[in-house]
Amino acid sequence: MNFTRWSARLPGTPRRIAAARAVRRRPQAPAGPPGAVPAARNETRNEQDGASAPETDGAEAPDRIGTTAAVTAVTAGAAATTAAGRGIGALSVQDLLGHLPALVALVHGPGHRVAFVNGAYTDVFGPRTPGAPAAEALPELAELGLLPLMDQVLRSGRPRTVKSRRVPARPGRTRPGYYTFTCTPIELPGPEPERGVLVFAAEVTDQIEVAERLRASERRQREAAVTLQRSLLPQQLEQPDDLRVAAAYQPGGTEAAVGGDWYDVITLGAGRTALVIGDVMGRGVRAAAVMGQLRTAVRAYARLDLPPHEVLQLLDGLAAEIDPNQIATCVYAVHDPNEGRLVYASAGHMPILVRDPDGTVHRAEAATGPPLGTGGWLHTSAPVAFGPGSAAVLYTDGLVERRDADIDQGIDALEGAFAGATGTPQIVCDRLQRALGITAEHDDDVALLVLQHPVRTGHDAELFHNAALDLLGGNEAAPRARAFASGVLASWRFPAELHDLGVLAASELVANSLQHGTPPMRLRLRRTDRRLIIEVTDGDEHLPRRRHAEPADESGRGISIVATISSAWGSRRTPGGGKAVWCEFALPETVPR
Repeated sequence: MNFTRWSARLPGTPRRIAAARAVRRRPQAPAGPPGAVPAARNETRNEQDGASAPETDGAEAPDRIGTTAAVTAVTAGAAATTAAGRGIGALSVQDLLGHLPALVALVHGPGHRVAFVNGAYTDVFGPRTPGAPAAEALPELAELGLLPLMDQVLRSGRPRTVKSRRVPARPGRTRPGYYTFTCTPIELPGPEPERGVLVFAAEVTDQIEVAERLRASERRQREAAVTLQRSLLPQQLEQPDDLRVAAAYQPGGTEAAVGGDWYDVITLGAGRTALVIGDVMGRGVRAAAVMGQLRTAVRAYARLDLPPHEVLQLLDGLAAEIDPNQIATCVYAVHDPNEGRLVYASAGHMPILVRDPDGTVHRAEAATGPPLGTGGWLHTSAPVAFGPGSAAVLYTDGLVERRDADIDQGIDALEGAFAGATGTPQIVCDRLQRALGITAEHDDDVALLVLQHPVRTGHDAELFHNAALDLLGGNEAAPRARAFASGVLASWRFPAELHDLGVLAASELVANSLQHGTPPMRLRLRRTDRRLIIEVTDGDEHLPRRRHAEPADESGRGISIVATISSAWGSRRTPGGGKAVWCEFALPETVPR
C-alpha cells in the first residue's frame, strides 16, 4: 500500500504538508553556540490506529523545526546574560556600599582623608565632611583606637580586625552599640594611584548582649553552686584548747560545677580533737551532695569516739550505699594532748605533712588504704609525734596536682613551702596557697587545714596543768583519789563550788571504775584555759552508760550524778585495751586565766 497517498486523504494532512514545505524554503538559522542542546526529532502520530511514522515528502522538515527553536532559545539567553552584565558594571561604588546596612568609610592617603561614608555610618555617627583628615572628620575612629590600626594596614598592606568595640549612644539612639571593625587596604585608581583604607563595621550588639546575659546566668549559677558548697562546710571552726586551727577553701575555675572538697574540726571531749579532710571525686551538685552526707556521717561517728580506722571503716560502707560509682578520699586524725601525738588513718588521700619543732617536715603516710566506697579493706591507724612546737597541714589534691607535672613534685613543693611558713595558722594557709600558685582561676577545688600545737611559756603556761594518780585498788583507793583531787584542785586555786564538784566527780568516776573495771586504774586531772577535765582509765573494755536507777537500787547512780553536775561526759575504748571515762567542767569567768 502507498502509505503516503493513503494518508494524504486523512483530514488535516494537506495542511501539515504545506506547512513543512514552507519551512524548508526559509533560510537556515546559524548554528548555536557550543553546548547548545540539539532539538529532538518530531514524530507524527497516526490518529487512526495509533501507529507512529515519520512525515515523508523527500525531506526531514521536523528536524529543522526543532533545531531552529533550540537555537533561538539559546541566542535569547545569551543576550539576557549580556544585558545583566552591563547592568552590574553600570553600578557605582556608592550605589553598592550606600545600601549596605553595615557602616562603611573609605579614606585615602597618609592622613586618611575621607573619600566616602555610607548612609549607615552617618546614621550612627552623623554626617561627615569629605576631604578632611580622619583625625578631624572621623573623631569616633580615634576614640575607638582605630587610627593607629589604619596606619598599620597602610604600611603592611594586610587587613586587620578588632572585635566588639563599644560605641556610645548618640542622640536618637536609646542604647550603646557594639561593632566589629575591619580595616582593609585598597588602591584608588587615577592618574596617580593612591592607597587607602576601607573601614567596614558590622553591628554585633545583639550577640554581645546575648553573650553577656549568658555570662550573667553562668555567674548566678556558679554563685549558687559555691553557696551550696560553702553551706555544707563548717561555718565556723571549733577551736580546741590545745591547738590553733585554720582552714581555707578555694573553689576551682569559673565554672558552676564546684567540687566535693571538705574539711572539719570536731572536739571529742577530754581535750581530744578530731581533724578531718576529704575529697569527693567529680564536680557538680552530685559531688557536693555526697560530700555533705559524708561530712554529716563523720560528725556522727566521731561522737562515738572510735579509733580513726574504725571511723573510716564505717564511712567506707556508707559511701558504697550512697553511690557505688562515686569515689571519695579522706583522712581522719585525732590529737590527744596527754599523749602528745596524732593518731590517723587515710583512705586513699594525700599524706599529712608534719613539721617538727626543729623545722623538719616529713610525710605521715604509714597508714594508707584505698578510697572510700571500694569495700573489702580493713583500714589501720598509725601514730605520729605531735607535741608542743609541732605543726601539720592536711590538704586535698587540688593544692599539689598539676596536669604538666607529677603529683610528687607538687607535694615536694608543698613541703618546701611549709618548712618556711611561719605565723598563725591562717597566715600559713595564705602563704601555702600563694607558694603553690593557687588563684581564683585555678582549675580545681582546694581545701587545706593547718594546725599548730603552740609552745606555752610565762602566764600562758600557768593556765595548763596536768596531774595523775595510779590507783592500786582496794578499800583505800577511793579515799586516796578524793584526797588527791582535793589537793590538786586547791593548788589550782579553783573556787570552792568548782572544787567540791570536781572532787565529787572524781570520787564517782573512781568508784565506778573500782566496781566495774579491772586494773590498771589511773586518775588524771587536767586544767586548760577554758575547762577542767577529770578522766579515769582502767583495763576493762565495757563502756558505762547512763541509766535510770530505781529507788531500791543500791548502784547505778554514779554516772547519772557525773552527767548532772558536769558540762559534758563520755567514754571510749583505749588503744591498748580498756576504757577511759571522763567529764569536764567549763571554767567560770572568775577563775584566774
